[in-house]
Amino acid sequence: MNVRKPIRLAMLGCGTVGTQVIRLLDEQADDLAARIGAPVELAGVAVRRPHRHPDVPQHLITTDADALVRSDVDVVVEVIGGIEPVRGLLVSALRNGKSVVTANKALLAEHAADLFAAADSSGADLYFEAAVAGAIPLVRPLRESLAGDRITRVMGIVNGTTNFILSAMDSTGASYAETLDEASRLGYAEADPTADVDGYDAASKAAILASIAFHTRVTAADVYREGIAAVTPADVAAAKTLGRTIKLLAICERIGDDARGSVAVRVHPAMIPRTHPLASVGGAFNAVFVEADAAGSLMFYGQGAGGAPTASAVLGDLVAVARNKVSGGRGPGESSYAALPVQPIAQVNTRYHVSLDVADRAGVLSAVASVFAEHDVSIAAVRQSGRGSDASLVIVTHHAPDEALRSTVEKVAGLPSVREVASVMRVEGEEP
Repeated sequence: MNVRKPIRLAMLGCGTVGTQVIRLLDEQADDLAARIGAPVELAGVAVRRPHRHPDVPQHLITTDADALVRSDVDVVVEVIGGIEPVRGLLVSALRNGKSVVTANKALLAEHAADLFAAADSSGADLYFEAAVAGAIPLVRPLRESLAGDRITRVMGIVNGTTNFILSAMDSTGASYAETLDEASRLGYAEADPTADVDGYDAASKAAILASIAFHTRVTAADVYREGIAAVTPADVAAAKTLGRTIKLLAICERIGDDARGSVAVRVHPAMIPRTHPLASVGGAFNAVFVEADAAGSLMFYGQGAGGAPTASAVLGDLVAVARNKVSGGRGPGESSYAALPVQPIAQVNTRYHVSLDVADRAGVLSAVASVFAEHDVSIAAVRQSGRGSDASLVIVTHHAPDEALRSTVEKVAGLPSVREVASVMRVEGEEP
């Protein structure tokens, strides 16, 4: 039997995901070798604190990540996270012909162009399925399966922590602070949850998805971002009254045709109908809708985080790049030929749900409606309920430029009859 030379693997990081990758490499060694056409040999594991990894064979442990990357390895798997020194390590690896598998969404959202350029210079592979939506196969379908189609929209729930919090608020009526504490207790939220709850994590993923879907370089800085900290139990209750629920959505859209088109990429809380498939995605799960001209609507659903699910995505990429090493082939590189401009949020057409506390007297609705008309924002629905001398006025708009909607709300807030703008939230998943 012809035994091929092993594929030598360097691991950078050995936290929750890295530990699971090592476990799967050991447990599935024979199957992986059969699928790849050569065995996989773990050459070293770079960590900062060796004493925290007693289960890893000590002869594999090193604190010198740079030396490990420069050693005689074929593939570098990176599960450290962050920007530096990881960017330099991976650029060096790629320039020297070592394929890279990474789960680092923040790095890809900021420096994908540098990484792809380094990969192109040597013909190495750069794979990153695990960077978006954990175990859910999403990056590869966009990069490969739908490469012959024209993708028009990608919309979904890509952060498990915020989805857990919003799902809990919806089911229990608890406050944001209470559900965040519960998420922390159950291990769904980090000690510092800022990246999740303020939308940074989802924005990085949205940048990656938009870049692939629209063949355009999109960075995290191009993504409009709002977090969920301002969502109140009153917002959740208002959504329920209208047959909706609130989700933190990543929305990537192609606007116009290819010749004069642009892309819009945003992350923010939004009300969606309870009949929408995304409304039933609960807990820490993720789900993403992809709309394409020929394929129509596709939905990807599953566990979007966690050690074992993310390790599954890492191993899938490892098999792909290792096969390419064995066969002498190469996977897809960067596709940014379209170079579409990114539309600012002010120009993006959205719908709003606006809740106002107003004085309960004649002429209030007329005054409010006149401001909407003045800014050319069409009203789709109005609901008013009295509370003694006060009243609650809820307005849902048709699609209009975000800037016009914001200006409308600002002027409405200054009307003498409006006591408070209680809530302003976008509405998605409904026909105009």
